[in-house]
Amino acid sequence: MDNNQQLIAQCEAVAKQWIASPLYDQETKAGVQQMLDNPDKTELIDAFYRTLEFGTGGLRGIMGPGTNRMNIYTVGAATQGLSNYLNKCFAQLPQISVAIGYDCRNNSQRFAKICADIFSANGIKVYLFDEMRPTPEMSFAIRHLHCQSGIILTASHNPKEYNGYKAYWDDGAQVLAPHDKGIIAEVNKVKVEDIKFKGNPDLITIIGKDIDDEYLRQVHTISIDPECIKRQHDLKIVYTPLHGTGMMLIPQSLKLWGFDNVHCVPEQMVKDGNFPTVQSPNPENGEALTLAINLAKKLDADIVMASDPDADRVGMACKNDKGQWVLINGNQTAMIFLYYIINNRIAQHKMKGDEFIVKTIVTTEMIKAIADKNHIKMMDCYTGFKWIAREIKLQEGKMTYIGGGEESYGFLAEDFVRDKDAVSACSLLAEICAWAKDKGKSLYDILMEIYVEYGFSYNKTVNIVKPGKTGADEIKAMMDNYRKHPVKTIAGSPVVLTRDYQALKAYDADGKATDLDMPEPSNVIQWFTADHTKISVRPSGTEPKIKFYFEAKTDMKSPADYEHALSVVNAKFDAIQKSLGI
Repeated sequence: MDNNQQLIAQCEAVAKQWIASPLYDQETKAGVQQMLDNPDKTELIDAFYRTLEFGTGGLRGIMGPGTNRMNIYTVGAATQGLSNYLNKCFAQLPQISVAIGYDCRNNSQRFAKICADIFSANGIKVYLFDEMRPTPEMSFAIRHLHCQSGIILTASHNPKEYNGYKAYWDDGAQVLAPHDKGIIAEVNKVKVEDIKFKGNPDLITIIGKDIDDEYLRQVHTISIDPECIKRQHDLKIVYTPLHGTGMMLIPQSLKLWGFDNVHCVPEQMVKDGNFPTVQSPNPENGEALTLAINLAKKLDADIVMASDPDADRVGMACKNDKGQWVLINGNQTAMIFLYYIINNRIAQHKMKGDEFIVKTIVTTEMIKAIADKNHIKMMDCYTGFKWIAREIKLQEGKMTYIGGGEESYGFLAEDFVRDKDAVSACSLLAEICAWAKDKGKSLYDILMEIYVEYGFSYNKTVNIVKPGKTGADEIKAMMDNYRKHPVKTIAGSPVVLTRDYQALKAYDADGKATDLDMPEPSNVIQWFTADHTKISVRPSGTEPKIKFYFEAKTDMKSPADYEHALSVVNAKFDAIQKSLGI
């Protein structure tokens, strides 16, 4: 029997166990039977070749029956395992509590209610939101209600077929060591018969407006220059939630900050887990902002903003010097935020001298240039906001956090939330736009000023999608190959430094090694070349892809040089891709 036949036989055996077991419902069994009856076994293999892994970020996968799918049994096992771990960790407390949120996706509300039942059946008090809410508000609720944990049912910006389950700890951040491994160990022990599906309604409290009001009140406290908003209150803003949770709070937040000329894209202010108006509900993809930009053109708006379905990421567009609408990428957005926060805190004498900012290792190095020139401490951390949250926690009581961001359109301007936050980000972005307009400028002008002052550096991300088991094997082989055969030259420029975060070592051009000071190993390799180019490569933790991040520099003396600078770095990026064979 060849390997493929073995795999099919193995998947069929597990699928038949599901059908034979009295523990699975009829709808699930019918779906499994359909896969067994199909002569093409691709779907059966993908649904059963492994158990959907509860990783350090929780679960994320395609919805449907099967061990490798998001369904009430995989979500149930995750919740039972988390319940078991919480009951061990916090045994001394008279009452353990958790907060539960969910987004607009198909099954998110259903999964959330099932999770509430399971937690309550395990003696844990549940605060369940009455409707979909942004991920950052769930993080806020954990801290505000003094919960020990929290979960949100969301697959963020993934396509409509996906759902996900993110687990948080008592600081409102996604779970880190040692609790991540502890929870995974408990989840892996759970069998379907162990899941306590029958809830205790006495332990479930529905929450909503009270939390909204307090969260929005605290978000408003991060406004740096309310006077410029008063002068520019009629700033013309176009906003879209892309059918997701942002519609619940972002228009309210903008109103609270004093903006009274906000136009929401009507077709996308409809809760819909099928995301009918976009190819992908991801503000990183320009296509997702098409309807918003069309509305902005019609209204002659000042800014376009979009949040993803769980409202933790923000995408934006503004007019360039020719009056054309252009997309601003995640690196540029993070730069604009931190430039504004630092400069305006300095201008208003709000700096105490203990401030710090955070970025991730794959985010633009221009943020470091801005921090260094303004004598602000900057910390680098791994990709993912749980690592930014970790830095905030480590510095609590010692230093003041004023902002942190990552290239994938996430930004956090406050510390009462411990995950990226599009509610505060959209509000602050509107303020920055008002501040620029107050000076007779646009956001685009501000971006150009940053480039002229700090030097031009630009980024590009290349995602190579490798689905299924074969894809996972190919991604592993690529990373293994980079380690076995170190890259010496990229696009004609010698590699002067290699950082391997899995080995926690940095190697110079002669192969001399030094240690990297990071909290744990991570499957990331970075190359720095003699011409100041930076390339990072890592497998995605949430999707079947391997990601390459490029950053290249060139001269830019004035805004008039921008297009030329772009063409120089884009030619460099083409050469890098060719050099790496991707």
